[in-house]
Amino acid sequence: MNESREREIIAAFVQLSNELVDDYDVVEMLAQLTASCARLLGISSAGLLLADGADTLHLVASSSERTHHLEVFQLQRDEGPCLDCYREQRAVLTPDLDAETARWPEFCRAAEIVGFRSVHALPMRLKDNVLGTLGLFGDEAGALGEEDLALAQALVHVASVAIVNERSAHDRATVNAQLQHALSSRVVVEQAKGVLAHAGGLEMDVAFTVLRRYSRDHGRKLSDVAGEIVARELPFATVLDHAREGRILP
Repeated sequence: MNESREREIIAAFVQLSNELVDDYDVVEMLAQLTASCARLLGISSAGLLLADGADTLHLVASSSERTHHLEVFQLQRDEGPCLDCYREQRAVLTPDLDAETARWPEFCRAAEIVGFRSVHALPMRLKDNVLGTLGLFGDEAGALGEEDLALAQALVHVASVAIVNERSAHDRATVNAQLQHALSSRVVVEQAKGVLAHAGGLEMDVAFTVLRRYSRDHGRKLSDVAGEIVARELPFATVLDHAREGRILP
């Protein structure tokens, strides 16, 4: 491992640990996790699915809109590597999607349309509870090395502990409540992204950047700011103007 990559890995874990101080924002932390995976593993993007109390998976974070759409498609069609990973409670490594068209015909066609050639899905678990799955998407066919997979799994372990407090990990009812909180927060963030995208004529990923920038610059939770935008307590124009002042928007 070269020195530059080692520094990047250390920085990623430091950033994740900083997200866990005090009353942390789980949606922001998971967004950071997917961004770190994409950057450190040299893949195109990453997406994270969490299960609710009924064992139904929901998209809670993604590092790109391409991944967002493909993960949602996967859930709607009930077909794909991330679903198999969750159900089988094991890693599902797919270095070449062209070889899996018989197994996941609709998913593979959709992945090809948006430009993905490989997917590596890792389970997200804490003790005996499987919380969800992390999908790692590549534009090129090819396997991830053992070191990269171990790094991704380590990042997932940090996120698992963050979502579910270690002391309550044995209590399924508590786990379900904490997972539901994370999922509900993500819904509000998606709604706020939609408001900003429509009001500012923005792509959804740009709208998310604008939302995160406002939240961070004001030292506030992403989900709280999103809730205020959706409830019209925080004018969307204020958030957009802040982005323009910070030169995120022209």
